[in-house]
Amino acid sequence: MAGNSFGTVFKLTSFGESHGTAIGGIIDGCPAGIKIDFEAIAAEMQRRKPGQSAIVTQRKEEDEVEFLSGIFEGTTTGTPIGFLIKNTNQKSKDYSHIKDTYRPSHADFTYEKKYGTRDYRGGGRSSARETACRVVAGAVAKQILKGISINAYVSGVGKLQLTKPYKELDFSEIEKNPVRCADPVMAKTMESYIKEVRKQGDTVGGVITCVIKNVPMGLGEPVFDKLHAQLGKAMLSINAVKGFEYGSGFEGTKLLGSIHNDAFNKDGTTKTNNSGGIQGGISNGEEIYFSVAFKPVATLMQKQETINKKGETVEMQGKGRHDPCVVPRAVPIVEAMAALVLADFWLLNRVSKM
Repeated sequence: MAGNSFGTVFKLTSFGESHGTAIGGIIDGCPAGIKIDFEAIAAEMQRRKPGQSAIVTQRKEEDEVEFLSGIFEGTTTGTPIGFLIKNTNQKSKDYSHIKDTYRPSHADFTYEKKYGTRDYRGGGRSSARETACRVVAGAVAKQILKGISINAYVSGVGKLQLTKPYKELDFSEIEKNPVRCADPVMAKTMESYIKEVRKQGDTVGGVITCVIKNVPMGLGEPVFDKLHAQLGKAMLSINAVKGFEYGSGFEGTKLLGSIHNDAFNKDGTTKTNNSGGIQGGISNGEEIYFSVAFKPVATLMQKQETINKKGETVEMQGKGRHDPCVVPRAVPIVEAMAALVLADFWLLNRVSKM
């Protein structure tokens, strides 16, 4: 299976399935001499792990990371960093009812048509369980990007949308509520809504906004590897993502160029930031901000009509442990993928000019 690696210089290759023995990855291209903060990596894993609150899947996985190579006496050696995360709480029998049935809006049908076979236990390789590997690599990447802050937060759940611009939000509020919303009042409303949706056996989508500060100028490789293009690819590779926009996004299409243009100050900064910190595919030193849209989780605790391998119409209902809304746990995943992109471009930029 191709498509299991991400990055050019700083590269992650992940492996494993949702209900296999373990998942893991190899990080190649990490410079030597980086002192690794293992507690920071563990903290990122705690943010993503299942079972952390009443509004996420209750699968119990501690997601402890075992590093196998590339780190000696707490410092990177410049060789590939191998790591392993054991699966300890699989309940494969929860998926026996879909062995010969395709769940609507899942990867079941397309995987089987592409490969002629599939691991139906929790979705196998297509499961969001794989994103734990991305969080490990992203946590390492963050330790390369000293001084750069990456803050993602839930800005929308269903029709509940934050209207405050990110500059008016307090990012210290993000980890104080299970929804990971930067506004405490909206967070409570969102939490109540997710619980209500869960009681109905249904699911709901949402939006995550990410703000990156202190990015140096010059990151991005024209023409096809523009910074925003790689950020878009990174975000769209995350399970359940349906959309990506940066800077003024779709709202910018409603403005005249005379209003939308970011006029310069004498020091090279800009008076506005409709560009979202990226111009010509290259970072300009302003804050980078973007939003990522997530669809409702496809597995419902309601009866749905679908088809089986024989092409017969059948009725099915989800079983097991699933998120009613994926966005609270996806916040650290969005940050991790952003960190992977920036670390890769930061290393590439070191050979851009003499």
